[in-house]
Amino acid sequence: MTVMNTAATSAGDGSWLSALADWVVSLMDTIGPAGAAVAVGLDNLFPPIPSEVVLPLAGLAASRGSFTLAEAIGWTTFGSVFGAYILYVLGRVLGAERLTRIAEKLPLMKGEDITKTVRWFERHGGAAVFFGRMVPLFRSLISIPAGVSKMPWWKFGLLTAAGSLLWNSIFVLAGFFLGENWHIVEEYAGVLQNIVIVVVVVLVVWFVVVRVRAAIRSRRESAEDAAG
Repeated sequence: MTVMNTAATSAGDGSWLSALADWVVSLMDTIGPAGAAVAVGLDNLFPPIPSEVVLPLAGLAASRGSFTLAEAIGWTTFGSVFGAYILYVLGRVLGAERLTRIAEKLPLMKGEDITKTVRWFERHGGAAVFFGRMVPLFRSLISIPAGVSKMPWWKFGLLTAAGSLLWNSIFVLAGFFLGENWHIVEEYAGVLQNIVIVVVVVLVVWFVVVRVRAAIRSRRESAEDAAG
């Protein structure tokens, strides 16, 4: 059974996962392991494309002899680093001053939010970049503050490569050994992604509630001062 047929059989439920699997495998069939690199790189730019689906498929292709396991891990890691650098450059171009001005114009945001974020990143940025590569959604977003805080490009690259190599290897190896059951990996990874989404939603709600209450309190105090 070819890699394409195996992927279609494993995820052939007509869902977006099936379509994504077919597209990724088609890329790998056409341009080899570089296809996996392209798909993983796009995951950085478009988080809805989950690398937890792409990586096991690269392992599956390696198990079928389409390319070697080392090529699967190497090319997917290259894709992760390349995609991360695009967002890193975006952060460098935007810069802290420009983002601060933008934040000042946004509802519930303050310029000092950007300043505090940059200061935090300057203290903990190394760990954030490394471990952020292993967290859905954050693996994409973490590259922007790295650029904004002007983390040295070589340091960002090394930390991104190290974190991506570890994370990618786990999923590529899982796909390699699971074979046609590669989709099992996506099911468990989906649980992690759902947890992250819930946490993000809770934090956003908490942030909005705090800022709205602060705005109401500030207006009330201003009104009392004016009346007094």
